Amino acid sequence: MVGILGIREIRSISGEGVCTVQLHLFFDAEPGRVLGEVETQVNAIDTFPEETERPVVRMVTFANVVSEVAVTGPSDERTLKELGRRVRDDLLRQPGIAQARVVNSRPYEISVEVSQGALLRNRLTFDDVAAAVRQRSVDLPGGSIKTDQRELLLRTSGQAYTGRELEELVLTARDDGTRVLLKDVARVVDGFADTGQALRFDGRPAALVQVVRVGGQDLREVAGAVRQYIAGSASRYPDGVELTLWNDESTLLSDRLGALADNALQGLLLVLVLLALFLRPQLAVWVAAGIPIAFLGAIFLVYWLGYSIDSISVIGFILALGMLVDDAVVVGESVFAAHREGAGQLSGAIRGAQRVALPVTFGVLTTAAAFVPLLFVVGAVGEVLAVTSAVVLCCLAWSLIECGMVLPAHLGHRSARMPMGEFGVTFLVAVALASMIVAPDLRSGTGVAVGAATLIFAAHVLGGLRRLETAFVRMQGRFESALEWFLENAFRPLVARALDGRPWTLAVAAVALASTVSLIASGHLPFSFIPPSPVDRVVARITMPLGASEQDTRQVVTGLALAGQRLKEALAAGEEPPPISHILEAMGSQPSANAGTPGEPEAVGSHLGEVTLQLTPSGERSISTEEVARRWREAVGTVPGAAQLAFVTDRLGAGNDLNLRVYGGDVEELRAVAAAVRRELEGYPGLSEITDSFRAGKEEVRLSVTPAGEALGITLADLGRQVRQAFYGEEAQRIQRGRDDVRVMVRYTEEDRRSLHSLYALRIRTPDGGDAPFGTVAEVETGRGTSTIIRTQGQRSINVTAGVELAVSSAGAVLSALEAQFLPGLLADHPGVSYTVENVTQQQETAASLVPLFLMALFAIYALLAIPLRSYTQPLIIMAVLPFALVGAVWGHALMKTLGQVTGLSMPSVFGVVAASGVVINATLILMHGANQYRAAGDPLRDALCNAAVSRFRPILITSVTTFAGLTPLMLSTGAATQTLVPMAIALAFGVLFSSVAALLVVPSFWLAVHHVAAGARRATDRVGEMVAPAPRLARWMARYPYLQESLRMREFTDLQLPADLGLDPEQERVARRGLVRVYYEREFGVAEMRAQLGAIAAQAPSADDLVREARSWTEQRTFQLGVHMVGGVIPPLEAARPLSDILDTSLG
Repeated sequence: MVGILGIREIRSISGEGVCTVQLHLFFDAEPGRVLGEVETQVNAIDTFPEETERPVVRMVTFANVVSEVAVTGPSDERTLKELGRRVRDDLLRQPGIAQARVVNSRPYEISVEVSQGALLRNRLTFDDVAAAVRQRSVDLPGGSIKTDQRELLLRTSGQAYTGRELEELVLTARDDGTRVLLKDVARVVDGFADTGQALRFDGRPAALVQVVRVGGQDLREVAGAVRQYIAGSASRYPDGVELTLWNDESTLLSDRLGALADNALQGLLLVLVLLALFLRPQLAVWVAAGIPIAFLGAIFLVYWLGYSIDSISVIGFILALGMLVDDAVVVGESVFAAHREGAGQLSGAIRGAQRVALPVTFGVLTTAAAFVPLLFVVGAVGEVLAVTSAVVLCCLAWSLIECGMVLPAHLGHRSARMPMGEFGVTFLVAVALASMIVAPDLRSGTGVAVGAATLIFAAHVLGGLRRLETAFVRMQGRFESALEWFLENAFRPLVARALDGRPWTLAVAAVALASTVSLIASGHLPFSFIPPSPVDRVVARITMPLGASEQDTRQVVTGLALAGQRLKEALAAGEEPPPISHILEAMGSQPSANAGTPGEPEAVGSHLGEVTLQLTPSGERSISTEEVARRWREAVGTVPGAAQLAFVTDRLGAGNDLNLRVYGGDVEELRAVAAAVRRELEGYPGLSEITDSFRAGKEEVRLSVTPAGEALGITLADLGRQVRQAFYGEEAQRIQRGRDDVRVMVRYTEEDRRSLHSLYALRIRTPDGGDAPFGTVAEVETGRGTSTIIRTQGQRSINVTAGVELAVSSAGAVLSALEAQFLPGLLADHPGVSYTVENVTQQQETAASLVPLFLMALFAIYALLAIPLRSYTQPLIIMAVLPFALVGAVWGHALMKTLGQVTGLSMPSVFGVVAASGVVINATLILMHGANQYRAAGDPLRDALCNAAVSRFRPILITSVTTFAGLTPLMLSTGAATQTLVPMAIALAFGVLFSSVAALLVVPSFWLAVHHVAAGARRATDRVGEMVAPAPRLARWMARYPYLQESLRMREFTDLQLPADLGLDPEQERVARRGLVRVYYEREFGVAEMRAQLGAIAAQAPSADDLVREARSWTEQRTFQLGVHMVGGVIPPLEAARPLSDILDTSLG
């Protein structure tokens, strides 16, 4: 496989009886093409040992386990397995369920157990028994006989499918006619393979059925079908059989959607109250209603594009919340201002919407440009980002429609027949929202809302609502007066001081940026690429040393389960429902580790085990998942002899762990390096479960042939094959029994296989048909083998892993400390060893793919801002506010970390910063648009900036306060379902808050500073131009730049040139030119004509700066044209005085 294009890394894992080769592809590789080439290469290998099964090449796919069903009742393993299969088949017949499987059950196997004595008595060998099974248990077609009347099929039918049928097979027939049957020589056990796998659910034997979501299936629909099936299963199965829903993943989505709905209702209520204070009640209702309207439209677009509502898409809706509030508030406030100016209901709505249509439209487009690159991020993280970004873009598209069309239409029409007036309707909506929030469920909330609505209507009829409205209007008036006073007496002077003292303002902004960078660099806010996502279960995975007996592993698993049971009883005291609902014990494998990769072979062995505590939903218990794991870990303590014990509470298992891979050619050197790294990590705070992937193998008995055995003709292959037949077994046949591929193994009896004495009692067959004692022909040497051989790119490797407590440290901080001194010194002592950090490498690749995409996004944002502003510098001034979204997010995380809401920064925090950037760009664009309007009206830049900041303070304040208030319930949420959303809400809320302050104070100061620098540069240029003589300079420039001479041949400079072929004498030419000059300058340089030209130019200028630049350019062009005519002798200087004065008069007027 080396050399196949698209493969980034080849990793092989070789264990006892199995080998897996994993190919990690580049992000841009074509998986289908690589899969085809790999299959071709593998199928061409012809050097595998004879006993090797045919390799299986497949693409690894990940699936979501929706739920699991625990089947308990019978204690017999075969009955329980068949019952589990029956449940699986019944589930697959349910509508909406496409895939289900029984996990951690031992495969069927028929073991033909024969003792050494029986073989000797009957003069048989293992080969004889296996050959008899192969030759006499057959079912072969023999063709057909075609007669004139019919066709007869021929078939040899003698296939044995069960142990009883195999017992009746004839091994040999003696000369006297007697037959030796298989049951006369061997004991046939129709049972299970010896893998040590078993399950216990709440202390009883169990079968476990996993239901998996396939493709675009709806998670809740699949889980609902499983719950419905379990609810009606009592009549389908015998008495005593119980089906229990276990590990229902849909509860997380339901909890997250429920938390989203609760937080959205709380946020919407706060937004409605705040909008009612700032605006009219009707405006507040319609602006707040725009948020769910935009969400409903976005949901339609999401489904239309093929996405579904799941835990990932919900993140997109949370991100879009602040942007939807922003757009609706800007339009609503503009309509409110138009109504205050005296416009009518409809005309005010139209005027207000048109006034902000340009900045709102381009604000949405710039925000969309920031999220578009996330659609093309590569890797597993990129798939999550693509779904989130697609949802955000759908929300933005519908937000533009809602704010541009739907909201103005609502605000432009007021029904005179509104029964309770604007205030009554607003108060009714607020009370209804409050009722839905305080009620425990939707039905109760609806009832409370209906009752509250009845009371409000009764108050309206009795006149009580009018008094409440009067009090609210009075309070709103005081609030409005206080806001106006603040704007004129506090905020305007503040803006003026910020503009006048702009060096200090910019210095404070620089200090804020520097402190933010230092806070991140110091490690006080550790960064985790993927934040922990706690679930409603705790899994304890135990790995014993290879070679550990099944009894030892079972004893450890039982101890873990007993500690979990004691914890369950302790937590149940005084709390209803109990935090721990069920306990699942698994021996022989770790089912939760293989849950996401259906079709992959399970890691099985007597050294593996797992115990899972199923918790009640996080909203129904007062203790967190991490606290349950901590208390369980303390109750278990140290497990003697365990190779590894890990307590997993995260959905991804080890998303924040440090995973350091060391590789080289010398295994002993690798072990020494791994041990040194482990010892070093033990000294770092916040690290736990420090281990490595090296496992000492089982004790081995190595065999070789003695000289006596060689003299008898016994080879090493003969010795190894006969020992393998006795203790592992000879595969005589494979039977397809229903869905099962059942192996028929010929081997020693179970008692003999468990005794070392049986090895020494073995008789080894010689080539001449005789036999010799094992001790005579074999030499024995004891030792210890290697459990698992891991190779990366052809080199042996060992992974050192550690769990990281994010509240204390982070993987990046630990890695930086290791790389600062320890690792370089360690590798200097071991030059043959190198290392990589697996999870960090993957994160770096994802981040590297993001960099060019975000550069393109910045360019797109700049271009979109330059279009409405018609300027190349103003977009840069607007984009200067973007770092302050990061400032707010970082300091917001620092604040909320002290409250225990977050442990540090993460990728959701980055999403929140991107969303906050979109909101603040929109606000700053509105500010710049207002400043340009004031400048066009004749205000100097400083006054225009001050007036724009004051006039745009209200919409920016409303946007910031409503966004922050709307996200506050989510920021303060403590449920497990919302843990991944809290960092995003904090970044968005605090990012909008901080960057809004920067937009009102820092951006105007920065613009004024840039303008003064540019004005100073222009004044310096003008002074230099005045110092040089124009005529000689002009001549030299015309000689240096020939294109200037070409431009002088244009119509403006040749209209007064008389053709040379007219045949006029000098006097006639002088008279004709004078007449032509008079006509030309009266027509082209007349005052009325020039004012009309300059007026047309002024009408197209978007701002005062543009008007000044265009007027200056027009004056210079006209003056230059007149000067060229004078230099060419076309017009005398005296005659040029009048048009020159007209040019100056026009430009100054």
